[in-house]
Amino acid sequence: MKLATGTRLGLRTVALLYLGILVVFPLAAILYRTFENGVVAFFQLITTPAAQSALQLSLLIVAIVVPLNVVFGIVTALALARGNFRGKGLLHAVVDLPFAVSPVIVGVALILLWGAGGWFGALAGWGITIIFALPGMVLATIFVTLPFVVREVEPVLHEIGQEQEEAAATLGATSWQTFWRITLPAIRWGLTYGVVLTVARALGEFGAVIIVSTNLPGISQTLTLLVNARYEDFNQAGAYAASTLLMAVAVVVLLLMTVLDRKRTKE
Repeated sequence: MKLATGTRLGLRTVALLYLGILVVFPLAAILYRTFENGVVAFFQLITTPAAQSALQLSLLIVAIVVPLNVVFGIVTALALARGNFRGKGLLHAVVDLPFAVSPVIVGVALILLWGAGGWFGALAGWGITIIFALPGMVLATIFVTLPFVVREVEPVLHEIGQEQEEAAATLGATSWQTFWRITLPAIRWGLTYGVVLTVARALGEFGAVIIVSTNLPGISQTLTLLVNARYEDFNQAGAYAASTLLMAVAVVVLLLMTVLDRKRTKE
């Protein structure tokens, strides 16, 4: 359907205003408040021990979560795309569950399972602490980022079909050789895009993580928790600085995602 010039301009104006009010203006306000005291003050606020520890912890969680989700995501995507088994629909629903469940509920559920008095609370007696420690934060982040790799890889597997994999098997290739030489190269862009989405989601997670962490600076405080803690302590300048640092990391991830999406589209 071809729209008139006035209609197109009107739609663009409405879209730009909508995005400006909801996204651009708030982010611009944060940037303004961040640098209103100068760049030096900003760097002082993001180089404090608490800020550096929060950044390191956020990146550590990402470094743990991403490989686990890659392995689980590929295996699950292969099962959904190549398998035909009873309960396949249930598996689809479980994969999409993090999209529907509030992250706060995820945190509460983890406490019921792994906390003191929970189903697996006896692990604490063996010196294994899950809740209010790094393992609990990792579990919470894994749950909320679980669908991204699966949902990016599965459509690619459907698109490429099984012809090349079956031909490789006919020529005597093992399942492992077929995966490394045929399947993995074919899904590389979908997998990479899923990884980028997982990184972005893991960096920005707040609801599930705050439930299962102590939120103590230098111990179990991520960047998102640092922003909240500084704002609650009426340290608005520090909160804005930490927000800008988190936003900078997110922008890098977004740019990477855009580049990968263009390359995938060209292929």
